Amino acid sequence: MEPTAIRCVVPSRIAVGEPFSIKVKLLGLVRKIECSGLFNDRKPALHGPFNLNVSRQIQYHDNCLPEWSGQLMADAGSALAGPKELVFDGKQQGVFPGDTRPIRVFGGFTLNAPGFHFIRLVDKKSGTEGVSNPIWVTEKAPDCRIFWGDPHWQTFFSDGIRCPEELYAFARDEGFLDFGAISDHMEAVTDRQWDYFQAVTNDYNEPDRFVTLVGQEWTNHNKAVGAPGHRNIYYRGNGGPALRSNDLDCDTLVKLWRKLDSLAGIEAIAIPHHSANVCLGVDWAQGWNPRYEKAVEIHSVWGNSEKHHDDGNPMPIVHCYGETRGRHVIDALKLGYKFSFVGGGDIHDGRPGDQLYTESYLSKPEKFWPAGHTAVFAPSLSRNAVFDAIRDHRTYATTQSRIYLDVIFRDQKEDHRVAIQAASEEGISKVAIVLNGDDVQTLEPDDDKRIFVRDDLAIPMKPGDFCYVRITTNRNNIAWSSPHWA
Repeated sequence: MEPTAIRCVVPSRIAVGEPFSIKVKLLGLVRKIECSGLFNDRKPALHGPFNLNVSRQIQYHDNCLPEWSGQLMADAGSALAGPKELVFDGKQQGVFPGDTRPIRVFGGFTLNAPGFHFIRLVDKKSGTEGVSNPIWVTEKAPDCRIFWGDPHWQTFFSDGIRCPEELYAFARDEGFLDFGAISDHMEAVTDRQWDYFQAVTNDYNEPDRFVTLVGQEWTNHNKAVGAPGHRNIYYRGNGGPALRSNDLDCDTLVKLWRKLDSLAGIEAIAIPHHSANVCLGVDWAQGWNPRYEKAVEIHSVWGNSEKHHDDGNPMPIVHCYGETRGRHVIDALKLGYKFSFVGGGDIHDGRPGDQLYTESYLSKPEKFWPAGHTAVFAPSLSRNAVFDAIRDHRTYATTQSRIYLDVIFRDQKEDHRVAIQAASEEGISKVAIVLNGDDVQTLEPDDDKRIFVRDDLAIPMKPGDFCYVRITTNRNNIAWSSPHWA
């Protein structure tokens, strides 16, 4: 059985000569993984009892080859030092005992020239190739790194599949994420179950390897209280109380904020999501809480809520009766709500970081889109650093693609200037400057279509204006920088 694709993930920012690893997974035909397992089978495992949600018609699938042995050739030109062959021996691979799938992390690499680089992996036998996400290499160690995560997953305890241990292990070892969070609907979760959720989340938190946030979803689309929408709540530390919209002390936004205000010594962030949806979206007229609502999830498997389809949104929400005007992210920004952008999965298919919704959702899969990712700018990979980055608007969002994007605004007396640095192995087709919701400039890369760099673009901003950058790749993936306000 030969691979059909090679997934290759590397760090987004490193220094010249700094050692790094390449995370590799060889893909094949997508296959259904039935529910099975014995009483003494430890989790995580590929086969388990929670691989199917009957009511939601979600079935766990795998897209990795069940087994494979061979060698991959690694190439990035003369700048790459390290092993030239990556060996899968059929034994020392996989992510849990007895797993023979070709998933491995290969270390011992350095890049010895500054600039953007892409690692190319080739299976000479089949001819299959894979190219990594871009790496930006600097002369000195970067003050700030870019870490990738998805802070929005559901388990079988609410309306997803698989248990918390399985999701965290997948995110770390197969989705190749740097951070993530379970954010199950709390309304049916008991206090004892919530204790277990927090314990598992803290068990999987390993600074410098994989970071977890204690998260939950407050789910309220009750029209009697104005349908305030959904909020994902994240605590900075090891935990906090469960927040349920069907508890009388937490059944409105006002009560939710009051409850968070009462938590002495516990810092929280609240992130609205799929805001543009007719049924489950956000009524921005209910206000914005600047203390907690630091970010908005602009994209998930639902689609993106940036703007309406008729205004140029290529991935509009179509599930649950689609989108409605007045609830898009641009509408909130025009009201003066100062959100940064994050991307999330809102995945229910048990695969954070590598979602297969089209295959796994047995009922109406055409209504969903690729999941979203959140990129954070942080000095190190720790829970506090990831939380701070979201709180302090040092994030950008993508559509499950590790597009490199760094946007720096410089306020000047007469105008505003922006520097943009972007790259994608998919090639960049369009760079849009979005001012107050309108695309005011559309630009393209120069010779190397994978890279876009501009140092001094003038933006005519007035006090109260907002501006951000949207990148579109040749495969129609998107990245959004967080907004800048004049």
